[in-house]
Amino acid sequence: MIITNVGSSVPSFSLKDQNGKVFNIDSIKGKSNLVIYFYPKDDSPGCTKEACSFRDQFEVFKKEDALIIGISGQSVKSHLAFAKKHRLNYTLLSDEGNKVRKLFGVPTSLLGLLPGRVTYVVNKEGKVVFVFNSQLNTDKHIEEALRILKELK
Repeated sequence: MIITNVGSSVPSFSLKDQNGKVFNIDSIKGKSNLVIYFYPKDDSPGCTKEACSFRDQFEVFKKEDALIIGISGQSVKSHLAFAKKHRLNYTLLSDEGNKVRKLFGVPTSLLGLLPGRVTYVVNKEGKVVFVFNSQLNTDKHIEEALRILKELK
């Protein structure tokens, strides 16, 4: 397991998005700031709240030249239903088998029973500049990511 910390380069990976298209992080690395957030499960209460908060702040993130990418272990079909149901306006990636979660070193929580909720902010050079880990404080992921992006200017 690799631990992706502040100062690390964002690891290379490819996953399918909610539309079944292959998304390669290397194709956007270095072009925009990135907010990559790992969440436990589509349509659970905390994950829905977090996903909708990212959706509601989409234009603010866009002004900070940041792309939002949500990643969890559910299928493409599950992500598509989740995105449609909540009108999510950003990329969701299907990490079935949790390979990318392991690549980032996202910890589990609640005695290893629940996949962790961690947000990474990556600058235009492809370096991780901030990591926020909190299973329960979903709003703080959005607040902290925006705070860091504003500081990058």
